[in-house]
Amino acid sequence: MNLANRITLFRILLIPLFIALFPIYPEAWVNQFPILAYLEVHGVFYAALVFIVASITDKLDGYVARKYNQTTNLGKLLDPLADKLLVAAALILMVSLHMIPSWIAFLILAREVIMMGVRIAASAQKVALAADKYGKWKMVLQVAAISAILLNNAPFSLFTSFPVDLTLMYGALVLTVYSGYNYIKNNYQLLQLEAHTSHQ
Repeated sequence: MNLANRITLFRILLIPLFIALFPIYPEAWVNQFPILAYLEVHGVFYAALVFIVASITDKLDGYVARKYNQTTNLGKLLDPLADKLLVAAALILMVSLHMIPSWIAFLILAREVIMMGVRIAASAQKVALAADKYGKWKMVLQVAAISAILLNNAPFSLFTSFPVDLTLMYGALVLTVYSGYNYIKNNYQLLQLEAHTSHQ
């Protein structure tokens, strides 16, 4: 396994740690274990740091893969999977703590499931669908929004009372939905053409 794939695997391994840091434990456990009582107060902050580190590795593994020509089929599979698992875990946990409305998480996760179905269909037709710029931007905006919410609107709260974190999340939602629509629209004819050709 090359360095780029090891970085991606490291990101995946950070996800259980990210989940474990959230204050989601039963009250009986919290009262019994001092570490859980500590996480009840400070856990979200540490989870935010883990999330940010994991998100940075997303850029790092891509850079390493391109610079050292370490792009592999395994990496192409693991990299987007790691991103989706990380974001999905964050959204579900934030809903459980009432940090965001559940419908936002549902729409974002539904988009990812639909896109996964499109890619599986394309793969079955041996068609490689390249990620577009909107898909890359939505990931950046999702990471920024999730990080700001986990940090309770920091560092923006130092300068304003405006909920920048939630505004970023709504922006991420709009871009997520639009990027999904744009992706399907741009690739629909290609998939239809390949399907028609394969049946001739």
